[in-house]
Amino acid sequence: MSVSRWWWVVALGLGVTGCRTTGSAARPEASESGPKQELQFDAVTVTADLELDKLNDEELFAGGTSAFAANDFKQAARYFGRLADFHPNSQHRRSSLYNAGLAHQRLKEWEEAWHRFSELADPAKGQGDALDASFRVAETQYHLERYDEAIAVLTTIAAREDLPANRRIEARVQQGVCELEAGRTDAAEATLRKAISSYEALADKDEVDDYFPAQAHFFMGELYRLHYENVKLDPAKGADKLAEDLNYKAELLLSAQGHYLRSIRVGNGYWATAAGSQIGALYEDLYAQMVSSPAPSELNAEESVVYRQELRKKIRVLLTKSINIYERTLETAERIGSQSAFVDRTRESLAKVKALLLADAEGEPVPAPPASELEPHT
Repeated sequence: MSVSRWWWVVALGLGVTGCRTTGSAARPEASESGPKQELQFDAVTVTADLELDKLNDEELFAGGTSAFAANDFKQAARYFGRLADFHPNSQHRRSSLYNAGLAHQRLKEWEEAWHRFSELADPAKGQGDALDASFRVAETQYHLERYDEAIAVLTTIAAREDLPANRRIEARVQQGVCELEAGRTDAAEATLRKAISSYEALADKDEVDDYFPAQAHFFMGELYRLHYENVKLDPAKGADKLAEDLNYKAELLLSAQGHYLRSIRVGNGYWATAAGSQIGALYEDLYAQMVSSPAPSELNAEESVVYRQELRKKIRVLLTKSINIYERTLETAERIGSQSAFVDRTRESLAKVKALLLADAEGEPVPAPPASELEPHT
């Protein structure tokens, strides 16, 4: 929903003082013999929510708080929004603006959330709710795909020397994520590396929530995963070129894996699970590409058979590695009680890869991946 349309909805839903019906009403045709008459009406204010119109700011705040606690975010947004719009001098107005933004955010109503948070936000100097609202503004802009605006807010916050390391690193990591989403991969890598370096330089790493360095390593892995995906295996280019591209693709896979493993080692449950899921998916993807790739065109029939036999061995190693990573990821998730879309996806992928390996086995021993191959590469 565009900003202009959002304001139109607000005007209808919340009411705007000054929508009046003054002036001439529809007039009946005057008779030929009588004078024309004009009817005038008194000005009225349209509020469109008569139920809340009866409540004062204390009652609205209590109603919004109760609704939010009950996860009734529609009602919470309604009560808090009414207070913010119609009680400008209330002691609860700032809290209501923020809480209305949160309620809209829970409903994924990003434009409405942005409007509420932006009235509070002060990324250059704000503290407390003004600083928190600035982060929320960036988050809503991210979901609205206004990446440049989000990056500008986060860059301002990250540069503030008056903020603790936790908040500056948080801003830097989120900036890097937005840059990546905007397709600015070089900028994203530089920003994420700077966030990681800032974290590593801290004497007391407990100053920083482990969520953010784990997220930074995860998205470094995502950068290399994108590079990996950009390398296409094309047998039509010949065996030598195919081997070269396959080796380069494997190097990028290992680099991505290295960053995902660093994310796991930070110890944050959410990102550890996400990273493990991505590692398994990389091996699964490489398997799929190798299976679907035809033999190089310059090989004769006999050479193609040998090629397929060697390829099959490598494929089974990839499947085994993928299973190993998926199982370790699920063990970690169960140990820490993590529940997320990554966990569900990992379970589904594990079942699929096991079925593929079983179908491919045909009684041959499955080679176990060397432990050294799971060490990080950069």
